[in-house]
Amino acid sequence: MTIRVVVADDQELVRSGFSMILEAQADIEVVAEAGDGAEAVAAVERYAPDVLLLDIRMPVMDGLDAARRVCARSACKVVMLTTFDLDEYVYEALSAGASGFLLKDVRRDDLVHAVRVVAAGDSLLAPAVTRRLVADIVRRRRQEAITDVTPQRLEVLTAREVETLRLLARGLSNAEIATTLFVSEHTVKTHVSNVLGKLGLRDRVQAVICAYETGLVTPGSP
Repeated sequence: MTIRVVVADDQELVRSGFSMILEAQADIEVVAEAGDGAEAVAAVERYAPDVLLLDIRMPVMDGLDAARRVCARSACKVVMLTTFDLDEYVYEALSAGASGFLLKDVRRDDLVHAVRVVAAGDSLLAPAVTRRLVADIVRRRRQEAITDVTPQRLEVLTAREVETLRLLARGLSNAEIATTLFVSEHTVKTHVSNVLGKLGLRDRVQAVICAYETGLVTPGSP
């Protein structure tokens, strides 16, 4: 099955570079490029891609607005392209429905892997973005003094589901979790689905946030 991709970035060199890397893969086809958010939304409507790589800062319509429209109108998975100085947009993008983030200086192999992972239905955050996001979660929770999320929230989970959430929060894929827990990948998918359903979470990204908010995983923990 070929993964159909739209690449949206206002910098032509970035667009063409990402497109060349992806087009070199036998299972990936770049069906369109876009130079602003409005073009990205139009391309998704016209070509119905599986994945949209979307820069956060673009003219005409920014990436956040484009992500909201794409996620509301289609099943296309959105991956935001970001840099270190754009961390303040992480929460907004997740709320918009983005499946994850990639840094613009991502390595070739990691870019290809990310497209395949998201197309398969998983969410992702670049490790550096994850660390900064987690630090921001801790800071925001302390500032806002929110008390509605507690470790007791996890009591609805079985012991195996809790362990699955812990490993998921550490960034492991379903296959890696299966190897760690000595179970099949299908079983892991069932556990992940149960975790999301019981905790009322939209996707794996929200699950990562929940794991840190409840203290199941802490920054720097193995």
